Amino acid sequence: MQKKRVLIIDDDARNIFALSATLRAKSFECLSCLSASEALEILKSDEKIDAILIDMMMPDMDGYEAIPLIKSIPKRESTLLVSVTAQAMVGDREKCLMAGADDYISKPVDVDKLLLLLNKIE
Repeated sequence: MQKKRVLIIDDDARNIFALSATLRAKSFECLSCLSASEALEILKSDEKIDAILIDMMMPDMDGYEAIPLIKSIPKRESTLLVSVTAQAMVGDREKCLMAGADDYISKPVDVDKLLLLLNKIE
C-alpha cells in the first residue's frame, strides 16, 4: 500500500518538525514548505499530495488568502485541506471553512483528531 503524502505549510520550522515526526511515525510521507507562495508552486506541479495542512497565520500570505488559491488549482480542488491554527476563538472554525478549508484543527494539534481526519483520505 502506498503511503499517503501530506503537504505541511507553516512558517515555523518547529511546527513542521513536530507534525512531520508525528505523521511519519504513523506511516505518512511528509512534504513541507515555509510559505503559501512556495506551497502554490508545489501544488501547481504534478507532485502527489493526498492532504494539505496549512497554518492560517503566516507572513506575506496567510491561510485565508492561500486556501481559495489552492482550491482554484484544477487538480487540487478535491484534495483534503485542513487549516491548522493557534487561533481557537469562536468563529475561527467557520472562517477557515468559509475560506474553503475542508476541516479545521487547533494548535497544539490533537494527534488523534488529526489522524481521524487524514484517515478519511481515499
